[in-house]
Amino acid sequence: MTRAIIFDFDLTLADSTKGIIECVNFALERLNLPRADDERIKRTIGMSLEDTFLNLTGQIEKQNVSLFISNFVKRADQIMVDLTSMFASVPATTERLIEMGFALGIVSTKFRYRIEEILAREELSDRFGVIIGGEDVADQKPHPRGLTMAVARMQMDANDVLYVGDSTIDALTAERAKVPFIAVLSGATSKSEFDEVAKVAVIDDISALPRLLRGKAA
Repeated sequence: MTRAIIFDFDLTLADSTKGIIECVNFALERLNLPRADDERIKRTIGMSLEDTFLNLTGQIEKQNVSLFISNFVKRADQIMVDLTSMFASVPATTERLIEMGFALGIVSTKFRYRIEEILAREELSDRFGVIIGGEDVADQKPHPRGLTMAVARMQMDANDVLYVGDSTIDALTAERAKVPFIAVLSGATSKSEFDEVAKVAVIDDISALPRLLRGKAA
């Protein structure tokens, strides 16, 4: 039986697109590189910052990667929280899932302190017992370390948990952690792109979870 649900954050629980686009282009411009197309940037949401830089520029020079990351974080500290909004369905859906007996958590490449600030602003901090962010692990998704850490902190086994995310990176993370995966279509990944990944279900957004999981709480 499922005892807990762990969520990705960006484009699963919240829309941070505007902030990420601004921070990516700020960091690129500081390296005298051309701005990236909005849609290309959106496709990188959920990647590590190192992988984002490689995906957008093709560059692997460590100095440029480090400068990109530091400039992204600098700008994100200024604007990211204000430019991130929780999806409208999150308050009611998470409340219902807790009523159904599920423990909730978050595993994201986004820094935990930023997630915590956004949740506090929305008065949702008490909904999530465990939050693992980008600063908590050396290896980012699709490495399973963050997800396995969250499962351990919840004192559960992998088969007690579902991971919910909007990208094939999330799906691969779940597979490597041996955690069942539910895909949501609230991000940039199309339904057909989930055809080749292991999954329990594909749903439009998290509001479909209570009905999908009715009767499955431990």
